[in-house]
Amino acid sequence: MTHCNSPRSTFLSQLLHDRSGNTLALVAAATAPLVAVVGSAVDIGRGYVTESRLQQACDAGVLGARKKLGSDLPPSGFVLGEVKKVGNELFDLNFPEGRYSTEDRSFVMTLEEDFAISGQASATLPTTIMGIFGKQEMPIAVTCQSRMNFTNLDIMMVLDVTGSMRLTNPGDSLSRIDSMRAVIKGFHADIESAKAPDTRVRYGFVPYATNVNVGGLLKNNWVVNDWTYQTRELDATNTTVGTRTYDTNWVYESGTRSDWTAVSTYAATFYPGTPGTPGTGDEGGSGGTSDSYRCEGSEPAYAVDVTDTLLGESSEPFAGPPAGTREIDHMRRWHNGTRYRTIRDGSTCTVERQVDDNYVQTFDRITDPSESSSTDWRYTPIARDVDDWRTETFGCMEEIDTVQIADYDNVDLAQALDLNIDHVPGSSNAGKWRPMYHDIIYARSLNNSGVGSFTPAEVITTSTYAKTGNWWMSNCPASAVNLNEMDATTIATYLDTLNPEGATYHDIGMLWGARLLSPDGLFASENADESANKPTTRHLIFLTDGQTEAYDVAYGAYGLEPLDRRRWDPDTSTLTLNEVVEARFSFACNEIKKKNTTVWVIAFGTDANTAMTECAGEGRYFEASNASQLTEAFDSIARSMGDLRVSK
Repeated sequence: MTHCNSPRSTFLSQLLHDRSGNTLALVAAATAPLVAVVGSAVDIGRGYVTESRLQQACDAGVLGARKKLGSDLPPSGFVLGEVKKVGNELFDLNFPEGRYSTEDRSFVMTLEEDFAISGQASATLPTTIMGIFGKQEMPIAVTCQSRMNFTNLDIMMVLDVTGSMRLTNPGDSLSRIDSMRAVIKGFHADIESAKAPDTRVRYGFVPYATNVNVGGLLKNNWVVNDWTYQTRELDATNTTVGTRTYDTNWVYESGTRSDWTAVSTYAATFYPGTPGTPGTGDEGGSGGTSDSYRCEGSEPAYAVDVTDTLLGESSEPFAGPPAGTREIDHMRRWHNGTRYRTIRDGSTCTVERQVDDNYVQTFDRITDPSESSSTDWRYTPIARDVDDWRTETFGCMEEIDTVQIADYDNVDLAQALDLNIDHVPGSSNAGKWRPMYHDIIYARSLNNSGVGSFTPAEVITTSTYAKTGNWWMSNCPASAVNLNEMDATTIATYLDTLNPEGATYHDIGMLWGARLLSPDGLFASENADESANKPTTRHLIFLTDGQTEAYDVAYGAYGLEPLDRRRWDPDTSTLTLNEVVEARFSFACNEIKKKNTTVWVIAFGTDANTAMTECAGEGRYFEASNASQLTEAFDSIARSMGDLRVSK
């Protein structure tokens, strides 16, 4: 059979047997999964970059928030106010809205019970190629946490507790001392919450004013057994003999005396009270009067005749002292006439009258021998046995030996023992402390009103001079406390013992703060590092609310300065007493800084003067005009002490 080959049938037959078309089909079939794999890799890579950047933003947010938080701790669980604002701003800066085309961006912070700040950040990333296969978006979420950690810390707080700490700064509701108490409690809570379990953090306190109370920290052999004080002793008693006359034994004889009866009334004059005048520096406010009424109207003139008549005389022995004879005049008194008086009841004045009509009384006028005595006191330095100082004194100390210094750049610590912060007393009294006996100090030769002048030489007189050891500027503050681990209750209980009184002597506060913090000297064994692998970081926080305010009449750590003249002589010194105090403050500050100690100075309600700023150094002094700024200062110090880091 013969077939015909048409053009169409020939093409179909060739196409049927042509294998070259299989490659195209295979490629077409393989394209879809290949696109899925490549698209997945691209979107996963975008997701990884987005997640990494979101994590960085989360970390930055909680780090910034924890740094801002400091020790100003709100209720657990809440991140509020400026802390929240700072955290959100840093998150926004590192991961702005729409970064990598993300949507539904979210960042939430939580304050944990240990005062770490946790964060949760999330965003939705639209896919590109994967959308073809039904995967339109990728959810991305990260967590983060920031906490403050501390190495071994010794923190010595030298706190001004002078009289001006009773004042309240403008805008505050609490006094300076109450604000200080609250801020230190918060600071302690912040440090304690951030320390690691095996970390040792110790706190010490030196409340200072004119002097410092360290008696409870000193060993008996660090204190002298006797010392010489500016006081007085009895020199002689002088007796003068004279007489004393008085009337007694009144007996009514005849006549009448009326009761007091009202004659007229009028309104009393009103005098409004005056506000108290603010004091200068540590003295605080004083004065002021209350509203009052006064009766200033006139009264009728007295019209009373009084006549005394001698009826007879007698005498009798007088046993004394002194023994002698009593002389007795027997008298009669006759009254006739009218007398007036004015009394006030509230705002009403009443004039009253009393009338005598031949009113007669008899009485005895007695004259007895009498004697009066006067005491001659010898005011001079007098030695005293002080073995019982622990029961007889408050615990404040006069300083060990020192000298007057003209050049504080070249101080001989062998002479100025007080400025050697690591001095440990030996057998010599020159290097031992001397108990302060406030109740026996007399300012020779000033009276109680401050009138007079200082007399270094001995004075014998009947006068009583001012006991300035008991005056407000000589007050002995609350006891200092050496370095110890303390819980919140211990801190709060101790802070409640601080009572504002006394004047501002910065040097004695810095000296004792340095002595109690130094790893050498008096407390070397207690203050040593736990081990070579666990060194201690040391910080001294010096807080004051005033400038140096030394009083020459004050009894302080160097005695009664114009009389004892140990570090300052009012007649020969080239520096004022205030300048001497500031120079010694600066010297002591530099000495403790040599011990690898960081010194912080806070001027609370006052300006930081040159001595303060140079003591602390740039970035380590603060001026806080109110409680909020005081909190910020302690926050900054806490952040500087700690190691702020991301914990997860």
